Amino acid sequence: MSDSAVSVASVLSSLGIADSVLSGAWAGPALDGASDDVVESINPGDGSVLGRVRLATPEQYEAVVSRAQAQFERWRTIPAPKRGEIVRQMAEKFREHKAALGALVSLEVGKIASEGAGEVQETIDIADFAVGLSRQLYGLSMHSERPGHRMYEQWHPLGLVSVITAFNFPNAVWAWNAMLACVCGDGVVWKPSLKAPLVAIATHRICEDVLAAHGFSGLFGLVIGRDAAVGERMIRDARFPLVSATGSTRMGRHVGAVVAERFGRSLLELGGNNAIIVTPDADLGLALRGIAFGAVGTAGQRCTSTRRIYLHESIAAAFTERLVKAYGQVRIGHPLEAGTLMGPLIDDDAVRMYSEAITTAVSQGGRVLCGGKRIERAGSYVEPTIIAMDSDLPIVQHETFAPILYVGTYTDLSDAIRRQNDVPQGLSSSIFTTNFQSAEQFLGSAGSDCGIANVNIGTSGAEIGGAFGGEKETGGGREAGSDSWKAYMRRQTCTLNYSKELPLAQGVNFDF
Repeated sequence: MSDSAVSVASVLSSLGIADSVLSGAWAGPALDGASDDVVESINPGDGSVLGRVRLATPEQYEAVVSRAQAQFERWRTIPAPKRGEIVRQMAEKFREHKAALGALVSLEVGKIASEGAGEVQETIDIADFAVGLSRQLYGLSMHSERPGHRMYEQWHPLGLVSVITAFNFPNAVWAWNAMLACVCGDGVVWKPSLKAPLVAIATHRICEDVLAAHGFSGLFGLVIGRDAAVGERMIRDARFPLVSATGSTRMGRHVGAVVAERFGRSLLELGGNNAIIVTPDADLGLALRGIAFGAVGTAGQRCTSTRRIYLHESIAAAFTERLVKAYGQVRIGHPLEAGTLMGPLIDDDAVRMYSEAITTAVSQGGRVLCGGKRIERAGSYVEPTIIAMDSDLPIVQHETFAPILYVGTYTDLSDAIRRQNDVPQGLSSSIFTTNFQSAEQFLGSAGSDCGIANVNIGTSGAEIGGAFGGEKETGGGREAGSDSWKAYMRRQTCTLNYSKELPLAQGVNFDF
């Protein structure tokens, strides 16, 4: 799909976004409000204004949450398979709107066309997963030590879930939470990034059409607002037993502390600082492709983007030369132009942080092998950059949300694993090797300390079937597949006495 083939107005119109200034508060339908605080959605591909959104007021926030709470109290009584059927209908709506919504993702956050469409496909996939899950919310049965007793556990809807998302996945990360929460019987209120409000509005409207048809308008709420007006109110609101937040480690520390103080639960998906190890026996062509996508895909703006690679010293020089050559072949341009492999950074602040990180790395002894500059054209474009380091630079302890790759060498695999782990974050990791022992060492208990560990694939591009999340300063949360659904429910242990006696556990005697 080329830029010339896409009319911004037609994309927005097909998704029901045609007003000159949109409401930032939706309790089902949009709410009227008097806020004068308006944000512009900027296309990072050319700097143009896509739309304007009037931010939510505290009064509108209250209306959205109250509406969602009222609908939750009805929704939780609907059998889970029936809830799954409604989610299935949402998936069908996303299929209908995949092309337009994918194009809007590309326009608003700069993802190339295949990644924009891929993000919407991820939403469809997690909805399909949730449909099957709606018949598999299993509890356990266990044997009681007391005769004539039966024990089992069951899971109940938790309540309202607040979902706070970042710009880089403006559709899919919300869906990871919302689709599972929905089949689990919860309501959802969403605070999206101010850098991607239009995708949030379009996504909300697609789901609202389905919910309204079944009498549950407002079960999903949307509040687009600043942290002071909406974010702080949301994380302190006891009506949300679970706050799912995606963003920086700094943000996560604050959210986690505030939510814990009121004994709520937080599901945190925070920073990543992901490394790939390449052994001398690896399929180097495979490794080259995995590293290139991991480091350059989404312009390095994924939490799973590859930030560091460690090459065995016997292959380092030749492989680095191949990698630099591959970087020279990356086509940079408008995200919807055919053949583009890397679009822009999200905004000029991101470009500034990219430049500052390169300057810092060089001051610490890093050597720029390619890239390192802003591309002078409309939009927020930069060159993907490779920086060689003789030993780990202090800056590699920090995540820079940009296409900067640090390259180091190693002699012993154990040392490479130690250096991979020697950062505060623990999201994704990878090794390229054809050696069984090396792979098992990497995956073993003394191997990668990340929540995601891959062999012969890169750090980026996780499937929804597995639980997604990381350790250490990444926050410890798990979303999407496996048993991540348990975060959105409350567990209850039940004991039934069908005898005519009342024996106590542990042999306690209390007769009178």
